[in-house]
Amino acid sequence: MNSQQTTQVGRFTPLYTQTYGKAYLGDSLEIIKAIPDNSINLIITSPPFALTRKKEYGNESAEKYLEWFIPFAYEFKRVLAQTGSFVLDLGGAYLPGNPIRSIYQYELLVRLCKEVGFFLAQEFYHYNPARLPTPAEWVTIRRIRVKDAVNVVWWLSKTTDPKADNRKVLKPYSQSMKQLLKNGYKAQIRPSGHDISDKFQKDNQGAIPPNLLEIANTESNSAYLRRCKAAGVKPHPARFPQGFAEFFIKFLTDEGDIVLDPFAGSNTTGFVAETLQRRWISVEINQDYVLGSRYRFSE
Repeated sequence: MNSQQTTQVGRFTPLYTQTYGKAYLGDSLEIIKAIPDNSINLIITSPPFALTRKKEYGNESAEKYLEWFIPFAYEFKRVLAQTGSFVLDLGGAYLPGNPIRSIYQYELLVRLCKEVGFFLAQEFYHYNPARLPTPAEWVTIRRIRVKDAVNVVWWLSKTTDPKADNRKVLKPYSQSMKQLLKNGYKAQIRPSGHDISDKFQKDNQGAIPPNLLEIANTESNSAYLRRCKAAGVKPHPARFPQGFAEFFIKFLTDEGDIVLDPFAGSNTTGFVAETLQRRWISVEINQDYVLGSRYRFSE
């Protein structure tokens, strides 16, 4: 079975096709219901967040967000392979008129685990150092809060042992670690009580990354944006950084696995999956965003 057959979703016709995947225009809840059980290796997505002020790309209020999202979650769990993962990137929100935060992300996490039946494999934090200092009322005018620059990321799974390999996402060693490998290290007990053995002298070709992912989202003159402008197509206003998708696709999948993004926006996930030779399915309800996303793949 080739990659095109395995990314065909029921009776639905993709808006466009690439070597490894297909992009669908439509309601993702309806389209995902046509995906077979246990067939997706990774769902990675950054859905419209629960916001207190409506944005042009659509969202539900923090109060309604959970009821809107839970039906999707049941379908995500159904289509995931037994060793598959569901990675959910969520931004925060302040309550209307007050410098206090909504806890909708944490309420959603509890329901995903207690009600839908996911396991929390690990929590991550997506730090964007380039994010603007908002909300302005509390951060730059009254100066009573610092800028909100971190999204929570829930890595969820169907079982307690999802497929993962951190050797695929190693970071370059720091200069101090390079010196340690060069000069050697005397095994000893640290003040914390940890026993630092001579195993720390082994060169593992890189450092294990932390669960804080520092990925700036500063795209301003990419080929995607230039091509959208030239074609008179409006680009998605809240684009997913490629480095984020790349980290989790490498970490949690192998070549040939199937990656699904049910709220694809400008289809960063599909583009990264294509470059990493993973099969992919993307779904987006906004026609302009799907049409524009084709320009990610243009030569």
